[in-house]
Amino acid sequence: MEKLKRLLFCLSFANFAFGQALIVKPEFPTSEGEITLIFDLTQAKDNRKAGLLNQASGLYIWAWGGSDPANKTAEFGPSGQMSFSQPFAPGLLTRVSDNIWTIKLTPNKYLNVTGGKALRWMGVLVKNANGSAQTEDFLFDFYASNQLFVRFNTPTEKNFFVEANRSISIKARASITAKLTLTLDGTAVATATDTSISVTIPTGTAPNQRRTVRVTANAANQEVFEEFTFTVSPSPAVAVLPSGLRNGINYTSATSATLVLFAPDKKFVYVLGDFNNWENQADYLMNRTPDGQTYWLEIKNLTPQKEYAFQYLVDGIIAVGDPYAEKILDRNSDKFIPATTYPNLLPFPQKAQGNIVSVLQTNQAPYVWKVNNFKRPANEDLVIYELLVRDFVGSRWYKTVADSLPYLKKMGINALELMPIMEFSGNDSWGYNPIFHASPDKAYGTPNDLKALIDKCHENGIAVILDMVLNQADYDFPYVKMYWDGTQPAANNPMFNPQATHPFSVFFDFNHEAAATKDYVQRVNEFWLKEYRFDGFRFDLSKGFTQNNSGTDVARWGRYDASRVAIWKRIYDQIRKNDPTAYVILEHFADDQEEAELANYGMMLWDNQNGVFREAVKNGKGNFNRLSWKNHAGFQKPATIGYMESHDEERIMYDAIINGNAEVKNVPTALERVKAAAALFMLTPGPKLMWQFGELGYDVSIDENGRTGAKPIRWEYLKDANRLKLYKVFSELIRFKTTQEVTKTTDFTLETFDNIKRLTLNHSSMNVQVIANFGLNDQLISLPAGRWFDYFTGQEINVASTHPQYTFQSGQFHVLTSVKMAVPELNLVPWKLQIITAVAPLVFDNELLIFPNPSQKWLHLEWESTYRGEVKIEITDMTGRQLRYFVPQKTSNFMKQQLPVNDLPLGSYLIRILEGEKSQIKRFIREF
Repeated sequence: MEKLKRLLFCLSFANFAFGQALIVKPEFPTSEGEITLIFDLTQAKDNRKAGLLNQASGLYIWAWGGSDPANKTAEFGPSGQMSFSQPFAPGLLTRVSDNIWTIKLTPNKYLNVTGGKALRWMGVLVKNANGSAQTEDFLFDFYASNQLFVRFNTPTEKNFFVEANRSISIKARASITAKLTLTLDGTAVATATDTSISVTIPTGTAPNQRRTVRVTANAANQEVFEEFTFTVSPSPAVAVLPSGLRNGINYTSATSATLVLFAPDKKFVYVLGDFNNWENQADYLMNRTPDGQTYWLEIKNLTPQKEYAFQYLVDGIIAVGDPYAEKILDRNSDKFIPATTYPNLLPFPQKAQGNIVSVLQTNQAPYVWKVNNFKRPANEDLVIYELLVRDFVGSRWYKTVADSLPYLKKMGINALELMPIMEFSGNDSWGYNPIFHASPDKAYGTPNDLKALIDKCHENGIAVILDMVLNQADYDFPYVKMYWDGTQPAANNPMFNPQATHPFSVFFDFNHEAAATKDYVQRVNEFWLKEYRFDGFRFDLSKGFTQNNSGTDVARWGRYDASRVAIWKRIYDQIRKNDPTAYVILEHFADDQEEAELANYGMMLWDNQNGVFREAVKNGKGNFNRLSWKNHAGFQKPATIGYMESHDEERIMYDAIINGNAEVKNVPTALERVKAAAALFMLTPGPKLMWQFGELGYDVSIDENGRTGAKPIRWEYLKDANRLKLYKVFSELIRFKTTQEVTKTTDFTLETFDNIKRLTLNHSSMNVQVIANFGLNDQLISLPAGRWFDYFTGQEINVASTHPQYTFQSGQFHVLTSVKMAVPELNLVPWKLQIITAVAPLVFDNELLIFPNPSQKWLHLEWESTYRGEVKIEITDMTGRQLRYFVPQKTSNFMKQQLPVNDLPLGSYLIRILEGEKSQIKRFIREF
């Protein structure tokens, strides 16, 4: 939608449409004649212009137009002008001097006007190449040749506020010589027979007085006029806020609502809306509380259940929606939402200012919940499926996600994590650019659609977690716009830092020690838990909730921060007060000391194992021992949510196919290696998270169509037999994890021995061994003595105390249980265990020498034999479990080899040499 967003732009009617920021020549332009646009960027009003100033090149116009000057709906746009984030060569501006830019064009041709339609008006803005900086919209009309027209040159605003006892300079111009009359509230103040007229008038002394200035032109039996209004800045009534009301929309009856806006340092606020024709009427000037911090007004005589659009006009300049609104309308984006997705969506009110309005509706019919006793899975049992509605179903609709729940339930997941769904800029986004935190984005459906999805998840035993973005907000969030100094949030902003306190900020950074932010965060969290019955939150960039400024020092940012810990404990306590069992999950990535304190307090922490799993799958490397919560210092319980993939990492299958070793770069092989990774990942105790379609081997890069751009949806993977087997393997592993007590044990180890990865689970119910060879060659692996059952094949393996070895091919893995389990569908994995029978000992011409023994750092081997070729050298513990593996080449009779042993724990070990089918074993000791 971003590609079309500006082409069909529904135009803004801000108070200051344009001043001296744009000069159009000639003064009465025609659509068929050449015009010159001259921009003075220093005069632009939009604060997003900062990135345009003092540039030497690379600025463009974005243009649109239409046939009805009274209803500024865009109909025309330049051919090829499609992406606001890309440069558009025909719109390249010429630099005249510092911050002065120009372009010449013929409107009809530039806007590609066809079909016999007439171009009557045009809109433009100035942007940089990637669209990250821009001016406001500039609108101007076209005129017919040799006809009488009149217009104001000064002021250019149509409706504005002025201070009392000031004066306004007025200049007007006609297209031909005419009798010109200027009136103030119907009384003539100046006349002239000419092409121009000017006068200075007093603003008056009466607060809130609204006055109209008109210029009339008479010539050749024609009469035309133009007018503007101005209002003398008002003095709000001071009144105590009625008890029981809080910031936002308060429904006081079926026909009334009281609006409350926290707005310190502001002079006055009007409510504009459908109920007053969007005019700053005296009756809609909000009361101000005695402390000067808050404005409030009761809106009466509303029709029950009717939706009303409204906004606040702050200090007569800034138009914003209600920060706590549960529904907004967006002039730029709503038109692209299909009626099937959001039926009967209220049209954006043309008389509104800016691009955002709020919606209120009294006496709303409540959603009737089907499930009222949902029991959430325990933290340690969570198997979370993270998805982005936009990239999970082609319709981009909650209803379709709900229809897909049988697929997820069959896989066995017990929690769904929705990437941010609160209103964000535009309709096409990951959602981390929120603008209204309490309003679900309409691009995915109606509020009841979202509630029905959550209800249906609960009906199927699936918890729903909301990805919550309270570290930042985008420009259209009211408290960003209301307190802005031209380039960043102003110093007196009650919620935001002028500059972020950490190096990973993308938009505008909340100050979580500010009282207003504390209240806002508490309200937003409470709202989603109660109104939508979400089961908890995953908080984005939780490490950014700090006022200890780390600048650009990432390492410093991650160190223990007591104030940040206090902030999160306070937020956690507020959440648990509203909902005692709600999940609180942090994307933190701070020092273990800080994460452990938060975990032991009750929170869960994201644990990114993507890099090491990618390495293991593509080349056998990678140590993911930290997938074990016990390998996080100070953790007292399984509170790390491990994941192989999330929305924010490269996909394992893509990386394997593109960057893996030659043996791995094919889909069937890579899929088998992902199965091995999944077995170790899923059965390691503690909560887990999966990214959408990872269970089918999604192999599209995260950078496809830009990192946050829409990705192809691959439901056709289900028709691929190999990918379907991966899905079924995930399903069996999840079923095992969520039904077997052994996966909750605290008596477990997760070990990496070069390319061999091993998980050992011990519990009174059973013992489990998960072993995988991620190397590129066959490996010999010893199993613990005892009777084992291969979970995926049902094969029984009786391991004698002599610890025979088994061949593990590249990518081979096994889940071995000490108790026989029901065998899953056959042939989901291709592996069977093959024992290596005993071999005759190797006869050396000279005895094998190992020294020094005991050894501290290095072990030297020397022997002599007639063998030539690959030698396999293995270091095992005293039970025969392989710890190290080396494969040197022997090219002569005499062989020397040096092996590192400094990272082995102190103790006794065996070293085994295999030449062909013959072997010899010796013992050595690792000491200080």
